[in-house]
Amino acid sequence: MSPRASFDSQSDIERKYKRLRQELIIGAIALACVFLIGTLWYRFVEGWRWLDSAYMTVSTLATVGFGEINPLGDRGRLFTIILIAMGVISIGYIVNRFTEALIQGYFQEGRRLQQQRRLVESLSEHYILCGFGRTGRQIGMEFQAEGIPFVTVDLNLESVQAAQQMGYIAMQGDATLDDTLLRVGIERAICLVAALPSDAENLYTVLSAKTLNPKIRAIARASTEEAVTKLQRGGADAVVSPYITGGKRMAAAALRPQVMDFVDGILTGTDRAFYMEEFRLDADACPYVGQSLREARLRSQSGALVLAIRRADGTLIGGPTGETLLLSGDAMICMGTADQLRDLNQILGPIGSKAKALRLPKHT
Repeated sequence: MSPRASFDSQSDIERKYKRLRQELIIGAIALACVFLIGTLWYRFVEGWRWLDSAYMTVSTLATVGFGEINPLGDRGRLFTIILIAMGVISIGYIVNRFTEALIQGYFQEGRRLQQQRRLVESLSEHYILCGFGRTGRQIGMEFQAEGIPFVTVDLNLESVQAAQQMGYIAMQGDATLDDTLLRVGIERAICLVAALPSDAENLYTVLSAKTLNPKIRAIARASTEEAVTKLQRGGADAVVSPYITGGKRMAAAALRPQVMDFVDGILTGTDRAFYMEEFRLDADACPYVGQSLREARLRSQSGALVLAIRRADGTLIGGPTGETLLLSGDAMICMGTADQLRDLNQILGPIGSKAKALRLPKHT
């Protein structure tokens, strides 16, 4: 089954569900109109009481076989025959639509879609993963291991079902379209990862995401060096080429195997002894802004090691010394155990990466 065929199949389900719901509503309105016509006829034409008129109408529509409440002339009986026919048609139409909905399972599908929408609407400061192929699956596993709230978007129905079976929130749709990104809460998200198989699709997705939410951080997958440049021009904050990165890592694993084992051990997996986190300093929240690392005594207080500091202007300071000043807007890259990083998070105050640091496991 092609991705487009899969997309159309779920779209058909949604359209049929909406159509059946509308038809059931129309049937209910028609039945109510028939009841109103019958009641008004018996009340004003036959001159009966309101209760007698409503009772006669219900008895007639229900075809229970009760006798006439009050005697009817030929005109009244002719109208009653017409009323019975109208009622049978309306009720038969409703039963037919309801039976089709039950057989096809559209009510269950509709509830599932509504629950899915409610889950997405409840997300805030979440990540959006576009594409659930081999690369997307690995990204999803890492997000789940870190406790990151995220939603997956893919055009292929089988990929969406696979993501849902793994316990992820997944929606089917074309990530290059603004409407799809709006459905997954692009305006509330903090990061988008474009891991679609086509460089063009990733570029369109990044452009759409940046247009809808200029503050979002966009990470994109690229197949060629030329695509890397174009995605960067398109607004991607980071571009990763699996082929280029994979080649570099394989070469590093051959030349410096112990280094690569150590780096892999602190970057991925759920059973790590050490973690790396980034902390963004805010002058309004962090009491150590303006002090040097020696004066802040972050290492002695938490045990975490400050590996690097990236200034607000993009300057990277690797292996900062005790005289290095902490400035507002700095991003500190630190390494330590889960407890050490959690303690450092509390020391630095309610800064931007607090939620992320608190998601670290409590065991080491």
